[in-house]
Amino acid sequence: MHRQLAKPLALICLITASDAAVADNLFSCTMKYKLSGFSLAYKQYDGFGDISCGNGQRAHVELASKALGFTIGKSEIQGTGTFSGVNDISETYGTFIALEGHAGLTKSVDGQVLTRGEVSLALSGSGRGVDIGVALGALTITPK
Repeated sequence: MHRQLAKPLALICLITASDAAVADNLFSCTMKYKLSGFSLAYKQYDGFGDISCGNGQRAHVELASKALGFTIGKSEIQGTGTFSGVNDISETYGTFIALEGHAGLTKSVDGQVLTRGEVSLALSGSGRGVDIGVALGALTITPK
């Protein structure tokens, strides 16, 4: 009976070890970015950024943010984003779903929490403009 249990137990240990090895390959990436645009119920901001990852990968990217919500204003934001759960820099490209809040009168602040599958992105920035709002939308990141 002990031999019958040994094989499944060894298989479970092997699977758990391989899952841990995959998790060890995950790293984080940071993005310095600049976005500017306007909003009046519909928010559209465009910009660019530079991504650098813990494994040495780097990329220059274009950004396009579109959202709907209770939002009005015009601003220019510079900030930093942190990606987590990344296996390769290519996982930072694509469309991330965003829930965001922004506010400012001459000085603006913007914060967003975004997700795309297993990869998450937290953005935090400040700049200048006149704006206020809460919106649900998407940020598309494209390699340049």
